[in-house]
Amino acid sequence: MGTALEGIKAVFLDLDGTIYLGGELIDGALDFLQRCDDQGVKRFFLSNNSSRSVDQYVKKLEKMGIPATSDDVLLSTHDCIAWLKRNNVTEAYCVGTQGMCEMLEAEGISTRSTDPQYVVLGYDTETTYERLEKASLYLHAGVPLMASHPDMVCPSPDGGLPDVGAFLALFKATTGVEPTHISGKPNPGMILHKIEALGLKPEECAMVGDRLYTDIAMANRANCMGILVLSGEATEADVAALPESAEQQPSLIAPSVDALLR
Repeated sequence: MGTALEGIKAVFLDLDGTIYLGGELIDGALDFLQRCDDQGVKRFFLSNNSSRSVDQYVKKLEKMGIPATSDDVLLSTHDCIAWLKRNNVTEAYCVGTQGMCEMLEAEGISTRSTDPQYVVLGYDTETTYERLEKASLYLHAGVPLMASHPDMVCPSPDGGLPDVGAFLALFKATTGVEPTHISGKPNPGMILHKIEALGLKPEECAMVGDRLYTDIAMANRANCMGILVLSGEATEADVAALPESAEQQPSLIAPSVDALLR
């Protein structure tokens, strides 16, 4: 299948590095989204970035001229909440932003518990040393750790920024603790429930993103088409270095979303 994406009925779009980079839209992104609408291809925005709530993402997208509703946005925080609820976790100490904490608390999960069942790690762009200290002490005391996603860096126009994976490395160095569970991409459940709700088959859907180890790995685990765009983190050299059978192998490589649905 080429860049025209024949037979694809829904696309799941990574945001940072795919639709925008930092605070700037990637050239051609709005035109691509318009082509989705014109061609009847459903589009959903998918992000491992757990620093913002759904409402904050919707507002950011609308400010960039992208019409969106809360139903259009799927976050690693949703996957994180689902895992916590499946495991009957109601008491947590969250190393996360106010937006992430609000999403957990809306589902009945305390985020500043003094007797937590889990330390929950998100992309905490508002963190303080006190917060890291408290989380470390809980981990030293035997409280298990889970994380919203595995990304090592968050792309920005000036270079990669420390993301959850970097914080996981910090806690491992400080406490020796490894996470019990990591939510978000590349876990295929993040999109499979939406595909099922749409009444589509995985092969009728595409995942578009700039990261091999999350976006493309998830696409292959879900049996969707995996489209790597070179507007963010990964490069063609990264793809060339992969073993042929690696789950990070994309179905298609494009310079950016501007090349798709043409």
